[in-house]
Amino acid sequence: MNVLLLHQYFLEDDDPGGSRWNELTRVWTDMGHTVTVLGGMMHYNGKEKREEYKGKYFVKKQQGPVTVWRCHVSEAYNKSFIGRLWGYFSFMFSSFYAGLFKVKGKYDVVIVTSPPLFVGGSGYLISRLRGMPFVFEVRDLWPESAIDTGVLTNKLVIKLAYWVEGFIYRTAKLVNVLTPAFYKTLRDKKGIPESKLIQISNASDFSLSENLLKTLDVAAFRKEHKLEGHFVITYVGAHGVANHLEQVLDAGDALKDTNVLFLLIGAGMEKARVMQMAKDRNITNVRFLDSVPKAEVFRYILASEMGASILKRVDTFKTVYSNKTFDYMSCKKPILMAIDGVSRELVEDAGAGSYVEPENTSEYNRIIRDYLAHPEKLQLQGESGYRYAKENFDREVLAKKYIDYIGKAINKK
Repeated sequence: MNVLLLHQYFLEDDDPGGSRWNELTRVWTDMGHTVTVLGGMMHYNGKEKREEYKGKYFVKKQQGPVTVWRCHVSEAYNKSFIGRLWGYFSFMFSSFYAGLFKVKGKYDVVIVTSPPLFVGGSGYLISRLRGMPFVFEVRDLWPESAIDTGVLTNKLVIKLAYWVEGFIYRTAKLVNVLTPAFYKTLRDKKGIPESKLIQISNASDFSLSENLLKTLDVAAFRKEHKLEGHFVITYVGAHGVANHLEQVLDAGDALKDTNVLFLLIGAGMEKARVMQMAKDRNITNVRFLDSVPKAEVFRYILASEMGASILKRVDTFKTVYSNKTFDYMSCKKPILMAIDGVSRELVEDAGAGSYVEPENTSEYNRIIRDYLAHPEKLQLQGESGYRYAKENFDREVLAKKYIDYIGKAINKK
């Protein structure tokens, strides 16, 4: 198949962050499919464009076998809520133009992955004007998550977002969701027929972890990065409103008499504020690192005792899987799961760690001290999570299943 993908956050080869679609497209091209991506010029945690994009609206690049058209995104994206909205809309307009006038040839399907939700409008118009089916993927229940975290409050924008959401679901040939809770919500509350719904979740990248499990000198890495003597709990991901990382500071304060070290790797709109809060409170067992490429992320995970998945305590987040959870599993690390709902069920079903109620400092304190007292649980739960992910969330297996679903829906082999 010849696939056109619209993904505002499709990563550059050297970008940090979750690489779901970079890995999916790698598997598809290995299978013989052709993939062209319309991606944005701004990293989701970036403050400005790369030099190679400044003053330009479209840049064509080759990332391995995948052709990528980088499309304009406003540099106001990470400056304010209005800037973020304009960042969404600027990509919607630029990707629409690129989809009509920049990419050449005939495509079998256009796939749009969201958030942002509004790019679905661009995908729909491209599909109609170029005469191909439209597949929509839901990585986050938007606008619900933005409303629940207080990011989206304008009633007119909320009304528009719900209208766009409903229109996209009605017009898509296929709707992929990342969690069973998303599936249930779209089927039961939003009335999407099951004949249109599929579920291909986030997954574990064993191609990277298994090599490092054999080759990484963990002791040397820990010494180099001043992790020796610590019980390291690593969080990898966004530092935003949705994550409410103040809860880690509270946990660190409660555990200051132990050797626990929280390692927070990533970037986001809230990072500077949380770092200043840690300084003001003199919390020394929470360490902040900038985003690093994925291979380096895996080294930090392997050099840790546990991985943490953390979100704010709101009901919408009970429906999500944290993509880093699967990275922890592939590295044989138990998970401190501060997300209720399907993420909690995943960890408990897999025997891969412990649930801690989000924002509950006493529970963080109790559960982590239990690991300090019973370190044998670390290896047992790490191995259990690895086996469960291998059986149910192998990236290569799910990627092949995904393209097969799409082929059947559009009658293409």
